[in-house]
Amino acid sequence: MALLEGKDPGDPFVEPPHHVFSREQKKWLVYMVSLAAMFSPLSSNIYFPALPTIAETLHTPIELVTLTITIYMLFQGLAPSFWGPLADQFGRRPILIATLCVYILANLGLGFSKNYASLMVFRGIQAIGSSATIAIGAGVIGDVSVAAERGGFMGHFAGTIGPVFGGVLAQFGFRSIFWFLLCLAVIVVVLITLFLPETLRSIAGDGSRQLYGIYRPLVYTKRHHAMMTSRATLNKSYEEKKLSWKMLLESFRLLAEKDVFVTLMFGGIIYTIWSMQTSSTSSLFTNGYHLSSWQTGLIFLPNGIGCMSGSFIIGKIMDSDYAKAATQFRQLHSLPAETELKQHIYPSFSIERARLKSTWWLLAMFCIATGLYGFALQWHMAVPLTLQFITAFTATAIFNINSTLMIDLYPSKASSATAVNNLVRCTLGGLGVALIEQAISRIHGGITFLVLAVLAALSGFLVVIERTYGPRWREQRLLRGS
Repeated sequence: MALLEGKDPGDPFVEPPHHVFSREQKKWLVYMVSLAAMFSPLSSNIYFPALPTIAETLHTPIELVTLTITIYMLFQGLAPSFWGPLADQFGRRPILIATLCVYILANLGLGFSKNYASLMVFRGIQAIGSSATIAIGAGVIGDVSVAAERGGFMGHFAGTIGPVFGGVLAQFGFRSIFWFLLCLAVIVVVLITLFLPETLRSIAGDGSRQLYGIYRPLVYTKRHHAMMTSRATLNKSYEEKKLSWKMLLESFRLLAEKDVFVTLMFGGIIYTIWSMQTSSTSSLFTNGYHLSSWQTGLIFLPNGIGCMSGSFIIGKIMDSDYAKAATQFRQLHSLPAETELKQHIYPSFSIERARLKSTWWLLAMFCIATGLYGFALQWHMAVPLTLQFITAFTATAIFNINSTLMIDLYPSKASSATAVNNLVRCTLGGLGVALIEQAISRIHGGITFLVLAVLAALSGFLVVIERTYGPRWREQRLLRGS
């Protein structure tokens, strides 16, 4: 069982042994990075209700305006694949601040955009700035947490009710959306600069090393400073790392692993279908129910509530599923109840089965709601909105399960692992969004979403493959690295 015991603790497959921060201190770190992480979904979702207004203001067909969503999603998928490895090498804090500064400049450009071309360009830059916040936030969670508590922490990466704000702000012109985002981003950057410490383990260790320079927050609590300076060993300098193509392409290399590819394809398919439903909401409801801009914003409220509740609830469920699986494994192997099941010591513990346990009922609910959605648009508005809540709840829950499993597999490369997750789902999602309007116009909406529901059901075979072969592939990878 201790096949890989004695392995170098710096190895990417070895889970961090512990962190000096208490659970409450870890929660505050998670809350802080969650503030930054909200910009990725917020910037996408807040935009949806304003699409008709943008088309009218810029005298551009709605089909072309919808392409700005595709551009956003493509950059949203690609950019973290470079930001993530940088955060895994040079630190979470400086890269997070840098990405948010890019985001602020992009919103400034969008606020002054006068034509479709400038809107398209700055939406791409906005995605480059916002998209890495989730990957970096996941990296922070990977730094400070162990598998037993990781699901609950990931549950704080909730969706947003951005479309509601988008619908209201669109009344003052679509550019008001970007001024709102700019002001919000400035506030978050100030908070992070003041209070967020570096957590990357090669720099901060278990949280006890003394930080300085860009890695040290401007405001240090007396308790934190005393805890760090009381330790015998303090780092006086950090090892400089050289930027290389190998480092930048780290996220893409992870896709070559069979279990990673299978897991991310499943999540990518679910994300694509959910994105197609969400991006088509404005046109479907505006035309079908004759809604104004602010009313269009309100119809996204069930989606936002579904995202937030799905994220929070599945976090609790994941911790419970893990605890049950871990207890059974310890009893089977006569291990003490407090034994931490690290991969390099207990590779036979199936983290894959523990994490994917709740996927089946989530997938079933998602397929049923998606299959009914297109036909429900002919019924009372409450019916499709209820189905939107269910699809948002289940899709977000599945995203969080996938993201947590990726961090479990690569705890010291959590940002890169989350980045490649983003790459797959946003690339597929962008393609889906580009096609959905044409599919609905050429095929009946009910048939379109029924076909998507069947596709989602078929993707369940990928979960079977991961549960069956994933543990074997992971153990083979651990042996290659030993």
